[in-house]
Amino acid sequence: MAEQGLKKWIITFTVITASLLELIDTTIVNVALPQIQGNLGATLEDVAWLSTGYAVANVIVLPMSGWLGSRFGRKNYFLTSIIVFTIASFLCGNATSLEELVLFRVLQGIAGGGLISTAQAILIETWPREDVGIATALFGLGAVVGPTVGPTIGGYILDISSWPWIFYVNIPVGILAAYLTITFVRTTPKDGQGKPVDWWGIGLLAVAIGSLQTVLEKGESEDWFSTAYITVLSVSSILGIFLFIWREMSTDHPIVNFKIMRHRSFAVGMFTSFVLGFGLYGSVFVFPIFCQNLLGFSALQTGELLFPGGLCTIVMMPFIGIMLKKGIPAQFMATIGMFLFFVFCSMLSKSTLASGTSDFFLPLVIRGVGMALLFVPLTTLAIQDLKGPEIGQGSGLNNMMRQLGGSFGIAALTTLIHVRQGFHRSNLLTNVNEYNPAFTERFNAFIHNFMGKGYTYLDAKLMATKAIEGTVLKQTLLLTYNDAYWVAGLIMLCSIPLLYLQKFKKNVDIPADVH
Repeated sequence: MAEQGLKKWIITFTVITASLLELIDTTIVNVALPQIQGNLGATLEDVAWLSTGYAVANVIVLPMSGWLGSRFGRKNYFLTSIIVFTIASFLCGNATSLEELVLFRVLQGIAGGGLISTAQAILIETWPREDVGIATALFGLGAVVGPTVGPTIGGYILDISSWPWIFYVNIPVGILAAYLTITFVRTTPKDGQGKPVDWWGIGLLAVAIGSLQTVLEKGESEDWFSTAYITVLSVSSILGIFLFIWREMSTDHPIVNFKIMRHRSFAVGMFTSFVLGFGLYGSVFVFPIFCQNLLGFSALQTGELLFPGGLCTIVMMPFIGIMLKKGIPAQFMATIGMFLFFVFCSMLSKSTLASGTSDFFLPLVIRGVGMALLFVPLTTLAIQDLKGPEIGQGSGLNNMMRQLGGSFGIAALTTLIHVRQGFHRSNLLTNVNEYNPAFTERFNAFIHNFMGKGYTYLDAKLMATKAIEGTVLKQTLLLTYNDAYWVAGLIMLCSIPLLYLQKFKKNVDIPADVH
Protein backbone atom coordinates (compact mmCIF):
# COMPACT_ATOMS: atom_id res chain seq x y z
CA MET A 1 0.00 0.00 0.00
CA ALA A 2 1.37 3.41 -1.02
CA GLU A 3 2.14 6.09 1.57
CA GLN A 4 0.50 9.51 1.61
CA GLY A 5 1.38 13.08 2.56
CA LEU A 6 4.53 14.04 4.46
CA LYS A 7 5.48 10.43 5.27
CA LYS A 8 5.83 9.63 1.55
CA TRP A 9 8.29 12.50 1.10
CA ILE A 10 10.29 11.63 4.23
CA ILE A 11 10.72 8.04 3.01
CA THR A 12 11.68 9.36 -0.44
CA PHE A 13 14.31 11.63 1.14
CA THR A 14 15.56 8.72 3.26
CA VAL A 15 16.10 6.23 0.44
CA ILE A 16 17.64 8.80 -1.91
CA THR A 17 20.03 9.92 0.84
CA ALA A 18 21.03 6.34 1.61
CA SER A 19 21.56 5.46 -2.04
CA LEU A 20 23.64 8.63 -2.53
CA LEU A 21 26.02 7.31 0.14
CA GLU A 22 26.83 4.35 -2.08
CA LEU A 23 26.79 6.17 -5.41
CA ILE A 24 29.03 9.06 -4.37
CA ASP A 25 31.51 6.65 -2.80
CA THR A 26 31.85 4.94 -6.18
CA THR A 27 33.85 7.92 -7.51
CA ILE A 28 34.76 10.15 -4.56
CA VAL A 29 37.75 7.99 -3.60
CA ASN A 30 39.34 8.29 -7.06
CA VAL A 31 40.47 11.89 -6.53
CA ALA A 32 42.06 10.95 -3.19
CA LEU A 33 44.12 8.00 -4.46
CA PRO A 34 47.39 10.00 -4.89
CA GLN A 35 47.13 11.40 -1.35
CA ILE A 36 46.31 7.97 0.13
CA GLN A 37 49.20 6.49 -1.85
CA GLY A 38 51.67 8.96 -0.36
CA ASN A 39 50.25 8.74 3.15
CA LEU A 40 50.25 4.94 3.35
CA GLY A 41 53.41 4.40 1.29
CA ALA A 42 51.71 2.30 -1.38
CA THR A 43 52.26 1.95 -5.13
CA LEU A 44 49.69 3.25 -7.59
CA GLU A 45 48.83 -0.35 -8.59
CA ASP A 46 48.21 -1.32 -4.97
CA VAL A 47 46.14 1.72 -4.09
CA ALA A 48 43.92 1.10 -7.15
CA TRP A 49 42.52 -1.91 -5.25
CA LEU A 50 40.56 0.57 -3.13
CA SER A 51 38.33 1.17 -6.14
CA THR A 52 38.54 -2.40 -7.46
CA GLY A 53 37.67 -4.05 -4.14
CA TYR A 54 34.68 -1.77 -3.64
CA ALA A 55 33.38 -2.34 -7.17
CA VAL A 56 33.82 -6.13 -7.02
CA ALA A 57 32.00 -6.46 -3.68
CA ASN A 58 29.28 -4.10 -4.88
CA VAL A 59 28.54 -5.89 -8.12
CA ILE A 60 28.44 -9.33 -6.43
CA VAL A 61 25.77 -8.22 -3.94
CA LEU A 62 23.59 -6.29 -6.41
CA PRO A 63 21.90 -9.29 -8.08
CA MET A 64 21.37 -10.93 -4.66
CA SER A 65 19.79 -7.86 -3.09
CA GLY A 66 16.23 -8.82 -4.12
CA TRP A 67 16.62 -12.28 -2.57
CA LEU A 68 18.21 -10.88 0.61
CA GLY A 69 15.45 -8.29 0.96
CA SER A 70 12.83 -10.99 0.57
CA ARG A 71 14.48 -13.40 3.01
CA PHE A 72 15.20 -10.96 5.85
CA GLY A 73 12.56 -8.32 5.16
CA ARG A 74 13.29 -5.32 2.96
CA LYS A 75 13.36 -2.78 5.80
CA ASN A 76 15.66 -4.97 7.92
CA TYR A 77 18.07 -5.53 5.05
CA PHE A 78 18.06 -1.86 4.06
CA LEU A 79 18.67 -0.71 7.65
CA THR A 80 21.46 -3.25 8.14
CA SER A 81 23.13 -2.09 4.92
CA ILE A 82 23.04 1.56 6.10
CA ILE A 83 24.51 0.69 9.50
CA VAL A 84 27.27 -1.54 8.07
CA PHE A 85 28.13 1.09 5.44
CA THR A 86 28.37 3.80 8.10
CA ILE A 87 30.57 1.67 10.38
CA ALA A 88 32.77 0.69 7.43
CA SER A 89 33.17 4.40 6.58
CA PHE A 90 34.43 5.08 10.09
CA LEU A 91 36.83 2.14 9.87
CA CYS A 92 38.13 3.33 6.47
CA GLY A 93 38.92 6.76 7.92
CA ASN A 94 40.79 5.15 10.79
CA ALA A 95 42.74 2.63 8.69
CA THR A 96 46.49 2.68 9.32
CA SER A 97 47.59 0.44 6.44
CA LEU A 98 46.57 -0.18 2.86
CA GLU A 99 45.51 -3.75 3.69
CA GLU A 100 43.08 -2.49 6.35
CA LEU A 101 41.72 0.18 4.02
CA VAL A 102 41.10 -2.29 1.19
CA LEU A 103 39.34 -4.69 3.59
CA PHE A 104 37.05 -1.96 4.92
CA ARG A 105 36.36 -0.72 1.37
CA VAL A 106 35.23 -4.25 0.47
CA LEU A 107 32.91 -4.16 3.50
CA GLN A 108 31.60 -0.81 2.23
CA GLY A 109 30.99 -2.35 -1.18
CA ILE A 110 29.05 -5.27 0.30
CA ALA A 111 26.80 -2.91 2.25
CA GLY A 112 26.52 -0.48 -0.67
CA GLY A 113 25.24 -3.20 -2.99
CA GLY A 114 22.31 -3.69 -0.62
CA LEU A 115 21.51 0.02 -0.51
CA ILE A 116 20.95 0.89 -4.13
CA SER A 117 18.46 -1.77 -5.29
CA THR A 118 16.61 -2.00 -1.98
CA ALA A 119 16.23 1.78 -1.94
CA GLN A 120 14.67 1.68 -5.41
CA ALA A 121 12.23 -1.07 -4.41
CA ILE A 122 11.19 0.81 -1.23
CA LEU A 123 10.65 3.98 -3.25
CA ILE A 124 8.42 2.24 -5.82
CA GLU A 125 6.46 0.66 -2.96
CA THR A 126 6.03 4.05 -1.27
CA TRP A 127 4.55 5.88 -4.27
CA PRO A 128 1.15 5.17 -5.91
CA ARG A 129 1.40 2.97 -8.98
CA GLU A 130 0.28 5.76 -11.31
CA ASP A 131 3.21 7.92 -10.10
CA VAL A 132 5.91 5.30 -10.59
CA GLY A 133 7.56 7.46 -13.29
CA ILE A 134 7.98 10.31 -10.79
CA ALA A 135 9.35 7.89 -8.17
CA THR A 136 11.85 6.48 -10.66
CA ALA A 137 12.85 10.03 -11.62
CA LEU A 138 13.50 10.97 -7.99
CA PHE A 139 15.60 7.85 -7.50
CA GLY A 140 17.46 8.66 -10.71
CA LEU A 141 18.67 11.90 -9.13
CA GLY A 142 21.05 9.92 -6.98
CA ALA A 143 21.91 7.25 -9.54
CA VAL A 144 23.00 9.76 -12.20
CA VAL A 145 24.20 12.69 -10.11
CA GLY A 146 26.08 10.67 -7.46
CA PRO A 147 28.94 9.45 -9.68
CA THR A 148 29.12 12.89 -11.32
CA VAL A 149 29.41 15.04 -8.19
CA GLY A 150 31.60 12.53 -6.33
CA PRO A 151 34.87 13.97 -7.73
CA THR A 152 33.68 17.53 -6.97
CA ILE A 153 32.92 16.70 -3.34
CA GLY A 154 36.19 14.78 -3.05
CA GLY A 155 38.12 17.73 -4.51
CA TYR A 156 36.60 20.18 -2.01
CA ILE A 157 37.25 17.88 0.96
CA LEU A 158 40.88 17.31 -0.02
CA ASP A 159 41.35 21.07 -0.47
CA ILE A 160 40.33 21.84 3.11
CA SER A 161 41.25 18.61 4.91
CA SER A 162 42.83 15.15 4.47
CA TRP A 163 41.71 11.90 2.84
CA PRO A 164 40.07 10.24 5.93
CA TRP A 165 37.34 12.90 5.75
CA ILE A 166 36.05 11.57 2.43
CA PHE A 167 34.89 8.63 4.58
CA TYR A 168 33.97 10.50 7.76
CA VAL A 169 31.43 12.67 5.90
CA ASN A 170 29.33 9.52 5.43
CA ILE A 171 28.85 9.04 9.18
CA PRO A 172 26.30 11.80 10.01
CA VAL A 173 24.43 11.09 6.76
CA GLY A 174 24.33 7.36 7.58
CA ILE A 175 23.07 8.01 11.14
CA LEU A 176 20.30 10.26 9.83
CA ALA A 177 19.28 7.72 7.16
CA ALA A 178 19.23 4.90 9.75
CA TYR A 179 17.05 6.93 12.14
CA LEU A 180 14.57 7.86 9.40
CA THR A 181 14.45 4.24 8.18
CA ILE A 182 13.65 2.94 11.68
CA THR A 183 11.01 5.63 12.20
CA PHE A 184 9.21 5.85 8.86
CA VAL A 185 9.88 2.90 6.54
CA ARG A 186 7.21 0.20 6.76
CA THR A 187 8.26 -3.27 7.93
CA THR A 188 7.82 -5.97 5.29
CA PRO A 189 7.37 -9.72 5.86
CA LYS A 190 10.24 -12.19 5.65
CA ASP A 191 9.06 -14.32 2.76
CA GLY A 192 12.20 -16.43 2.63
CA GLN A 193 12.06 -17.81 6.16
CA GLY A 194 12.13 -21.61 6.29
CA LYS A 195 13.25 -21.99 2.68
CA PRO A 196 16.64 -23.55 1.88
CA VAL A 197 19.54 -21.22 1.03
CA ASP A 198 21.08 -21.70 -2.40
CA TRP A 199 24.70 -21.75 -1.20
CA TRP A 200 25.92 -23.11 -4.53
CA GLY A 201 24.26 -20.19 -6.29
CA ILE A 202 25.85 -17.67 -3.92
CA GLY A 203 29.29 -19.25 -4.39
CA LEU A 204 29.04 -19.38 -8.18
CA LEU A 205 27.75 -15.80 -8.33
CA ALA A 206 30.69 -14.59 -6.24
CA VAL A 207 33.17 -16.43 -8.47
CA ALA A 208 31.56 -15.43 -11.78
CA ILE A 209 30.80 -11.76 -11.19
CA GLY A 210 33.76 -11.18 -8.85
CA SER A 211 36.19 -12.61 -11.42
CA LEU A 212 34.61 -10.66 -14.27
CA GLN A 213 34.66 -7.36 -12.39
CA THR A 214 38.30 -7.87 -11.33
CA VAL A 215 39.32 -8.60 -14.93
CA LEU A 216 37.57 -5.43 -16.11
CA GLU A 217 39.09 -3.32 -13.34
CA LYS A 218 42.67 -4.63 -13.58
CA GLY A 219 42.97 -6.04 -17.11
CA GLU A 220 44.46 -3.01 -18.85
CA SER A 221 46.98 -2.18 -16.09
CA GLU A 222 48.10 -5.84 -16.06
CA ASP A 223 48.43 -6.03 -19.88
CA TRP A 224 45.44 -8.37 -20.09
CA PHE A 225 46.20 -12.00 -20.91
CA SER A 226 49.95 -11.66 -20.57
CA THR A 227 49.32 -11.83 -16.81
CA ALA A 228 48.54 -15.28 -15.42
CA TYR A 229 45.95 -14.30 -12.83
CA ILE A 230 43.96 -12.23 -15.36
CA THR A 231 43.83 -15.27 -17.66
CA VAL A 232 42.72 -17.54 -14.81
CA LEU A 233 40.04 -15.06 -13.69
CA SER A 234 38.78 -14.68 -17.27
CA VAL A 235 38.30 -18.43 -17.58
CA SER A 236 36.69 -18.69 -14.14
CA SER A 237 34.30 -15.83 -14.95
CA ILE A 238 33.10 -17.50 -18.17
CA LEU A 239 32.70 -20.92 -16.56
CA GLY A 240 31.19 -19.36 -13.45
CA ILE A 241 28.55 -17.45 -15.43
CA PHE A 242 27.45 -20.56 -17.35
CA LEU A 243 27.34 -22.71 -14.20
CA PHE A 244 25.56 -19.99 -12.24
CA ILE A 245 22.83 -19.60 -14.87
CA TRP A 246 22.41 -23.39 -15.07
CA ARG A 247 22.19 -23.65 -11.29
CA GLU A 248 19.64 -20.84 -10.94
CA MET A 249 17.45 -22.25 -13.74
CA SER A 250 17.42 -25.73 -12.19
CA THR A 251 16.90 -25.02 -8.47
CA ASP A 252 13.53 -24.41 -6.82
CA HIS A 253 14.81 -21.57 -4.63
CA PRO A 254 17.23 -19.46 -6.71
CA ILE A 255 18.90 -16.35 -5.34
CA VAL A 256 18.53 -14.76 -8.79
CA ASN A 257 15.29 -15.47 -10.64
CA PHE A 258 16.33 -15.63 -14.31
CA LYS A 259 12.78 -16.56 -15.27
CA ILE A 260 11.98 -12.84 -15.30
CA MET A 261 14.00 -12.69 -18.53
CA ARG A 262 10.87 -14.06 -20.22
CA HIS A 263 9.63 -10.48 -20.21
CA ARG A 264 10.95 -9.02 -23.45
CA SER A 265 11.06 -5.46 -22.13
CA PHE A 266 13.18 -6.53 -19.17
CA ALA A 267 15.53 -8.66 -21.28
CA VAL A 268 16.12 -5.75 -23.68
CA GLY A 269 16.29 -3.39 -20.70
CA MET A 270 19.29 -5.29 -19.39
CA PHE A 271 21.21 -4.36 -22.55
CA THR A 272 20.08 -0.72 -22.51
CA SER A 273 21.08 -0.43 -18.83
CA PHE A 274 24.47 -1.85 -19.79
CA VAL A 275 24.80 0.85 -22.47
CA LEU A 276 23.71 3.53 -19.98
CA GLY A 277 26.43 2.39 -17.56
CA PHE A 278 28.97 2.41 -20.39
CA GLY A 279 28.14 6.03 -21.20
CA LEU A 280 27.63 7.28 -17.64
CA TYR A 281 30.77 5.85 -16.04
CA GLY A 282 32.92 5.76 -19.19
CA SER A 283 32.49 9.48 -19.90
CA VAL A 284 33.04 10.43 -16.25
CA PHE A 285 36.24 8.33 -16.37
CA VAL A 286 37.70 9.76 -19.60
CA PHE A 287 36.84 13.44 -19.08
CA PRO A 288 38.78 14.00 -15.80
CA ILE A 289 41.87 12.22 -17.19
CA PHE A 290 41.68 14.33 -20.34
CA CYS A 291 41.35 17.58 -18.35
CA GLN A 292 44.02 16.84 -15.74
CA ASN A 293 46.65 14.97 -17.77
CA LEU A 294 46.45 16.98 -20.96
CA LEU A 295 44.97 20.40 -20.19
CA GLY A 296 46.54 20.74 -16.72
CA PHE A 297 43.32 21.30 -14.76
CA SER A 298 43.28 20.50 -11.05
CA ALA A 299 41.00 17.81 -9.57
CA LEU A 300 38.86 20.57 -8.05
CA GLN A 301 38.55 22.43 -11.37
CA THR A 302 37.55 19.22 -13.10
CA GLY A 303 34.96 18.44 -10.46
CA GLU A 304 33.53 21.96 -10.71
CA LEU A 305 33.21 21.52 -14.49
CA LEU A 306 31.03 18.44 -13.98
CA PHE A 307 28.73 20.13 -11.48
CA PRO A 308 26.52 22.24 -13.85
CA GLY A 309 25.67 19.11 -15.86
CA GLY A 310 24.70 17.32 -12.67
CA LEU A 311 22.55 20.31 -11.71
CA CYS A 312 20.76 20.09 -15.08
CA THR A 313 20.03 16.43 -14.40
CA ILE A 314 18.56 17.31 -10.99
CA VAL A 315 16.33 20.00 -12.50
CA MET A 316 15.20 17.77 -15.38
CA MET A 317 14.37 14.60 -13.42
CA PRO A 318 10.98 15.63 -11.97
CA PHE A 319 9.81 16.85 -15.40
CA ILE A 320 10.78 13.49 -16.93
CA GLY A 321 8.62 11.72 -14.37
CA ILE A 322 5.68 14.04 -15.09
CA MET A 323 6.02 13.47 -18.86
CA LEU A 324 5.98 9.69 -18.31
CA LYS A 325 2.85 10.04 -16.18
CA LYS A 326 1.19 12.02 -18.97
CA GLY A 327 1.76 9.15 -21.37
CA ILE A 328 4.71 10.35 -23.45
CA PRO A 329 6.43 7.12 -24.61
CA ALA A 330 9.63 6.37 -22.72
CA GLN A 331 11.22 5.23 -26.01
CA PHE A 332 10.95 8.74 -27.47
CA MET A 333 12.57 10.39 -24.46
CA ALA A 334 15.36 7.80 -24.30
CA THR A 335 16.01 8.29 -28.03
CA ILE A 336 16.50 12.02 -27.48
CA GLY A 337 18.73 11.24 -24.48
CA MET A 338 20.97 8.92 -26.50
CA PHE A 339 21.19 11.46 -29.32
CA LEU A 340 22.13 14.25 -26.87
CA PHE A 341 24.84 12.02 -25.39
CA PHE A 342 26.20 11.51 -28.91
CA VAL A 343 26.17 15.31 -29.43
CA PHE A 344 28.09 15.72 -26.14
CA CYS A 345 30.74 13.22 -27.25
CA SER A 346 30.92 14.79 -30.72
CA MET A 347 31.53 18.25 -29.24
CA LEU A 348 34.25 16.99 -26.91
CA SER A 349 35.94 15.15 -29.78
CA LYS A 350 36.64 18.57 -31.30
CA SER A 351 38.62 19.75 -28.25
CA THR A 352 42.04 21.30 -28.76
CA LEU A 353 45.05 21.90 -26.54
CA ALA A 354 43.82 25.49 -26.19
CA SER A 355 40.40 24.43 -24.81
CA GLY A 356 39.49 26.14 -21.55
CA THR A 357 36.88 25.59 -18.87
CA SER A 358 34.31 27.71 -20.74
CA ASP A 359 34.54 25.40 -23.77
CA PHE A 360 33.16 22.46 -21.77
CA PHE A 361 30.16 24.15 -20.16
CA LEU A 362 27.67 23.57 -23.01
CA PRO A 363 28.72 19.95 -23.81
CA LEU A 364 28.46 18.95 -20.15
CA VAL A 365 25.06 20.64 -19.80
CA ILE A 366 23.89 18.69 -22.88
CA ARG A 367 25.20 15.51 -21.23
CA GLY A 368 23.30 16.34 -18.03
CA VAL A 369 20.02 16.77 -19.91
CA GLY A 370 20.68 13.59 -21.92
CA MET A 371 21.34 11.53 -18.80
CA ALA A 372 18.05 12.71 -17.26
CA LEU A 373 16.26 11.63 -20.43
CA LEU A 374 17.98 8.25 -20.30
CA PHE A 375 17.94 6.97 -16.74
CA VAL A 376 14.26 7.27 -15.92
CA PRO A 377 12.80 6.06 -19.24
CA LEU A 378 15.27 3.15 -19.50
CA THR A 379 14.51 1.99 -15.96
CA THR A 380 10.77 2.38 -16.54
CA LEU A 381 10.90 0.38 -19.77
CA ALA A 382 12.91 -2.40 -18.11
CA ILE A 383 10.56 -2.94 -15.15
CA GLN A 384 7.22 -2.22 -16.85
CA ASP A 385 6.16 -5.89 -17.13
CA LEU A 386 7.47 -7.09 -13.73
CA LYS A 387 5.02 -8.03 -11.00
CA GLY A 388 5.27 -8.58 -7.25
CA PRO A 389 8.54 -10.19 -6.11
CA GLU A 390 9.96 -9.90 -9.63
CA ILE A 391 10.50 -6.16 -9.17
CA GLY A 392 13.02 -6.61 -6.34
CA GLN A 393 14.92 -9.18 -8.41
CA GLY A 394 14.70 -7.08 -11.56
CA SER A 395 15.90 -3.96 -9.79
CA GLY A 396 19.02 -5.77 -8.55
CA LEU A 397 19.83 -7.25 -11.97
CA ASN A 398 19.17 -3.94 -13.70
CA ASN A 399 21.52 -2.08 -11.36
CA MET A 400 24.15 -4.81 -11.74
CA MET A 401 24.04 -4.47 -15.53
CA ARG A 402 24.47 -0.71 -15.28
CA GLN A 403 27.47 -1.21 -12.99
CA LEU A 404 28.98 -3.85 -15.28
CA GLY A 405 28.34 -1.57 -18.25
CA GLY A 406 30.38 1.09 -16.48
CA SER A 407 33.19 -1.37 -15.80
CA PHE A 408 33.18 -2.57 -19.41
CA GLY A 409 33.14 1.04 -20.56
CA ILE A 410 36.15 2.02 -18.46
CA ALA A 411 38.07 -1.12 -19.47
CA ALA A 412 37.23 -0.73 -23.16
CA LEU A 413 38.04 2.98 -23.30
CA THR A 414 41.28 2.47 -21.35
CA THR A 415 42.35 -0.22 -23.82
CA LEU A 416 41.30 1.97 -26.75
CA ILE A 417 43.38 4.86 -25.39
CA HIS A 418 46.39 2.56 -25.04
CA VAL A 419 46.07 1.14 -28.58
CA ARG A 420 45.23 4.40 -30.35
CA GLN A 421 48.00 6.23 -28.52
CA GLY A 422 50.57 4.01 -30.24
CA PHE A 423 48.79 4.39 -33.57
CA HIS A 424 48.65 8.19 -33.48
CA ARG A 425 52.20 8.50 -32.20
CA SER A 426 53.52 6.42 -35.12
CA ASN A 427 51.57 8.56 -37.60
CA LEU A 428 52.76 11.84 -36.11
CA LEU A 429 56.39 10.72 -35.99
CA THR A 430 56.37 10.22 -39.77
CA ASN A 431 56.15 14.02 -40.01
CA VAL A 432 59.17 14.54 -37.75
CA ASN A 433 61.95 14.55 -40.34
CA GLU A 434 64.24 17.08 -41.97
CA TYR A 435 62.36 16.85 -45.30
CA ASN A 436 59.16 18.24 -43.75
CA PRO A 437 59.18 22.06 -44.05
CA ALA A 438 56.68 22.47 -41.18
CA PHE A 439 58.86 20.41 -38.86
CA THR A 440 62.13 22.15 -39.79
CA GLU A 441 60.51 25.55 -39.37
CA ARG A 442 59.16 24.64 -35.90
CA PHE A 443 62.43 22.93 -34.89
CA ASN A 444 64.58 25.89 -35.94
CA ALA A 445 62.23 28.30 -34.18
CA PHE A 446 62.72 26.35 -30.95
CA ILE A 447 66.51 26.42 -31.41
CA HIS A 448 66.59 30.18 -32.02
CA ASN A 449 64.29 30.75 -29.06
CA PHE A 450 66.54 28.80 -26.67
CA MET A 451 69.72 30.39 -28.08
CA GLY A 452 68.11 33.78 -27.52
CA LYS A 453 67.87 32.85 -23.85
CA GLY A 454 71.65 32.30 -23.68
CA TYR A 455 71.97 28.54 -24.35
CA THR A 456 74.68 27.16 -26.66
CA TYR A 457 73.67 25.75 -30.02
CA LEU A 458 74.11 22.13 -28.89
CA ASP A 459 72.09 22.70 -25.70
CA ALA A 460 69.44 24.58 -27.65
CA LYS A 461 69.20 21.76 -30.21
CA LEU A 462 68.81 19.16 -27.44
CA MET A 463 66.10 21.23 -25.75
CA ALA A 464 64.36 21.78 -29.10
CA THR A 465 64.28 18.00 -29.63
CA LYS A 466 62.66 17.54 -26.22
CA ALA A 467 60.17 20.31 -26.98
CA ILE A 468 59.18 18.59 -30.23
CA GLU A 469 58.80 15.31 -28.34
CA GLY A 470 56.51 17.04 -25.83
CA THR A 471 54.43 18.52 -28.66
CA VAL A 472 54.08 15.09 -30.30
CA LEU A 473 53.04 13.56 -26.99
CA LYS A 474 50.35 16.19 -26.40
CA GLN A 475 49.00 15.88 -29.92
CA THR A 476 49.01 12.08 -29.57
CA LEU A 477 46.99 12.25 -26.36
CA LEU A 478 44.58 14.79 -27.84
CA LEU A 479 43.82 12.61 -30.87
CA THR A 480 43.52 9.53 -28.64
CA TYR A 481 41.02 11.10 -26.24
CA ASN A 482 39.03 12.42 -29.19
CA ASP A 483 38.81 8.82 -30.47
CA ALA A 484 37.55 7.68 -27.07
CA TYR A 485 34.78 10.29 -27.12
CA TRP A 486 33.72 9.22 -30.61
CA VAL A 487 33.53 5.54 -29.65
CA ALA A 488 31.44 6.26 -26.53
CA GLY A 489 29.07 8.45 -28.55
CA LEU A 490 28.68 5.98 -31.42
CA ILE A 491 27.91 3.09 -29.05
CA MET A 492 25.10 5.14 -27.52
CA LEU A 493 23.80 6.22 -30.94
CA CYS A 494 23.83 2.67 -32.34
CA SER A 495 21.84 1.44 -29.32
CA ILE A 496 18.75 3.50 -30.19
CA PRO A 497 17.06 0.67 -32.20
CA LEU A 498 17.07 -1.53 -29.07
CA LEU A 499 14.57 0.84 -27.45
CA TYR A 500 11.91 -0.02 -30.02
CA LEU A 501 12.06 -3.72 -29.20
CA GLN A 502 10.34 -2.87 -25.90
CA LYS A 503 6.60 -2.45 -25.45
CA PHE A 504 4.92 0.90 -25.83
CA LYS A 505 2.82 1.64 -22.75
CA LYS A 506 1.15 4.89 -21.82
CA ASN A 507 1.14 4.12 -18.11
CA VAL A 508 3.44 1.60 -16.48
CA ASP A 509 1.32 -0.48 -14.10
CA ILE A 510 3.52 -1.48 -11.18
CA PRO A 511 1.88 -2.85 -8.04
CA ALA A 512 2.23 -0.77 -4.91
CA ASP A 513 3.38 -3.84 -3.02
CA VAL A 514 6.50 -4.90 -4.88
CA HIS A 515 7.52 -7.43 -2.30
